[in-house]
Amino acid sequence: MGDDANTGAGGVADGTSGAEGTDGADGTDGASGGDMELYDLRVVVDRIEGRSVCGMEVGDCFTLERSAHLRLPDGKHFCVYALAAVLPFLAAKQRDLAPGDWLARDSLFCCPDPEERLVMRVERTGRRRMNSADLT
Repeated sequence: MGDDANTGAGGVADGTSGAEGTDGADGTDGASGGDMELYDLRVVVDRIEGRSVCGMEVGDCFTLERSAHLRLPDGKHFCVYALAAVLPFLAAKQRDLAPGDWLARDSLFCCPDPEERLVMRVERTGRRRMNSADLT
């Protein structure tokens, strides 16, 4: 689906929420340390155009922080098939993309279940400086 990344709630022109930096828990933040920068992401159920087969609702979400830490809100779940549909794009959405790159413009992804027609929105929630040596 082709949607403009600028449509996320509270988003600014580059598709981020405007929240820079981190909580500093790992010793790095947007201002110091590290040799690379990645965006933290939130994946939100934007809409369900069919029937909710997996029990998810509009607004259900997960976050991807510190490159590979996937977090769900307490007591919530996220459909593994919806996750599988969006997962291949998340590493790219965590990085700066070239101007004109289709993935820089598109932020909506669909679950493969044809009965459900669940649409997810990927939002950049903040930018964090990290050490690449800590990730490999």
